[in-house]
Amino acid sequence: MASNFLFLLLRLFSFFFFSTFRGFTLRVAEARVVPAMYVFGDSLVDVGNNNYLQFSFAKANFPHNGIDFPTKTPTGRFCNGKNAADLLAEKMGLPTIPPYLSMASKSNNLTLFLNGVNFASGAAKIFKDTNQQHPQSISFGEQVDYYLAVQKELVQKLGASKAQTHLSKSLFPIVIGSNDIYTYFGSSINNRTSPQQYVNSMAAALKQQVKRLYDYGGRKFVIVGVALVGCTPYERNEQTNQECNADVNQMAAKYNGVLVSMLKNLKSELKGINYSYFDGYSVMHNFIQKPAAYGFAEVKAACCGLGKLNADAPCLPFATYCSNRSDHLFWDRTHPTEAAHRIFVDRILYGPLQYTFPINVQKLVAV
Repeated sequence: MASNFLFLLLRLFSFFFFSTFRGFTLRVAEARVVPAMYVFGDSLVDVGNNNYLQFSFAKANFPHNGIDFPTKTPTGRFCNGKNAADLLAEKMGLPTIPPYLSMASKSNNLTLFLNGVNFASGAAKIFKDTNQQHPQSISFGEQVDYYLAVQKELVQKLGASKAQTHLSKSLFPIVIGSNDIYTYFGSSINNRTSPQQYVNSMAAALKQQVKRLYDYGGRKFVIVGVALVGCTPYERNEQTNQECNADVNQMAAKYNGVLVSMLKNLKSELKGINYSYFDGYSVMHNFIQKPAAYGFAEVKAACCGLGKLNADAPCLPFATYCSNRSDHLFWDRTHPTEAAHRIFVDRILYGPLQYTFPINVQKLVAV
């Protein structure tokens, strides 16, 4: 009896030993495609940084946001569920990437930093916010400043060589620019700066920050162009005929053209840099032109809100929301649903070339 029990234990030990060292670890290695993701951007990829900004009104840490998130609670994501940053991390075999400001006060963040950090901030712009006393968001440059602090800690704990290897294999997604374009039309800037001058300065400022990330370890960048932001429920609601705002869309397209040219030049300037540009503008245009082909029944009105197109107010706790979130393009008056984010991420990962160039992210991680 004892010998049978001992034999069973040995068999179990053998199974777990070989499963762990021959099978399980191999599957884990295959599941994790990149070491980490360091995410920069605006509300499209914010996972809760703005929750920590005392004076910011750009927050989503209240119902009905998060109604389809795994915890069924609002987290600071401007979405009914997961956003593109969450979904891309899943595809990369990574755990949920935490917001930087949730980690900044903790004493030992190395383990978390090794998986990646999300620096994105709702309402963030490429240009710095003019109200520095009570900032509504964390600008792109300030996000890069935070990254430098993370990079410094990685170097201190891992050593310069291992930290550089880790960062050079990691992904650096950047999703920003929409709020700069909205600012142009909503301020006096357009009285003294032409659209072309403005988008040129946007691309130049972005380039400066990407070079800083490169100088401190970044090599693989996922750059997302500005989408068809003149077609959000908010912009439609401002038009008498509820059509898209053509001026806003034209400027977004103009910026994307300059951005693509800048990235091509950057590739020739910086040794070892690689990138995948995602044309979110064209993909969103397809959603609106042929919604049924992508599973959408509603591409004009928001799911959550009040008034015309559910766009007279943001998705506040007293707002109404639709029961069929997955067939709506927009969750609230400016942000996509999780269903839309999922399609965006699939295109970011797998292309085709007309939407992701010079390579898609699947090929980028293999470089």
